[in-house]
Amino acid sequence: MNIDLVPLWAGIIALAVFMYVLLDGFDLGVGMLFGFAPDESARDLMMASVAPIWDGNETWLVLGSMGLLAAFPAAFAVLMPALYFPILVMLIGLVFRGVAFEFRVLSGTRQGLWNRAFQWGSLAATYAQGVVLGNYVQGFAVSGREFAGTSLDWVRPFPLLVGAGLVYGYGLLGACWLVLKTEGHLQQWARRWALRLLVGVLAFIAMVSIWTPFMQEGIYRRWFSWPNTALLAPVPLITAGLAWWAWSSLRKGRDAAPFLAALGLFAMCYLGLGISLFPLVVPYALTLHQAAAAPDSQVFLGLGTLFLLPIILMYTGWSYWVFRGKVRADAGYGAH
Repeated sequence: MNIDLVPLWAGIIALAVFMYVLLDGFDLGVGMLFGFAPDESARDLMMASVAPIWDGNETWLVLGSMGLLAAFPAAFAVLMPALYFPILVMLIGLVFRGVAFEFRVLSGTRQGLWNRAFQWGSLAATYAQGVVLGNYVQGFAVSGREFAGTSLDWVRPFPLLVGAGLVYGYGLLGACWLVLKTEGHLQQWARRWALRLLVGVLAFIAMVSIWTPFMQEGIYRRWFSWPNTALLAPVPLITAGLAWWAWSSLRKGRDAAPFLAALGLFAMCYLGLGISLFPLVVPYALTLHQAAAAPDSQVFLGLGTLFLLPIILMYTGWSYWVFRGKVRADAGYGAH
């Protein structure tokens, strides 16, 4: 009996990407806000808030990329050359951020250098991820099963706009994380930044949501043909409700609610992306089944993945549980 594992693999990769965006998104956001912190003691607290969990968050990036290579090799073969430069910038940014974590406390008089490396590395990685996402939505030049474009195809208005939008989005996650994890003047500073960034995020959501359906007729029909319009109406309505919850909870001085609302906004945007593109894995050329590996390969790799995935979920949950609560000034990489 042949079992179709393509939906399972699609679910695993979708989960990995979603977890990476949520979890690494807020610590990249903290990094981008780093240079705007009110003082050095605030920067110590900001770094301490993400120090115990930042590297574990990137496990999901490895799982998603390796899952794509293993389960959908034809898609990997198209996406990697198409997105080579933005992915390279992302990886360089992540390296700078990781090195800054280790060297900032040890550098003495050069602490300012590593502060800037942490901030600009986070910004470069975030913007590059947004450019990758924008190119993915806009689609790729494909001939047969190979990328037929150039190495500069990613330099287009829509991907550059999405890159800027993701900077605001991760910045919002980072600010709301600081509201959750800190107290006093740093928390109030983060709350003010979160309110500003929320306005920007909503503006970018509106621009991308209006632009996307007009790029591809199939996306337009999926959202604006009857009865799809009625069936999919909860997506924008829930998004609006989450935006209101985020704004009101920030204004009312809540701690956890802004972060949960920001996570919800990302979840709804991710759901909207899935609705627009499913079942394509290389827009608008290859579906999931067309790009899938041989069934035997999927079974072999799936056995190992289904064993490791619960372990990753458990240690991720455990690490957040252990380091729950407000961050202290004498904890983490920023301790003096």
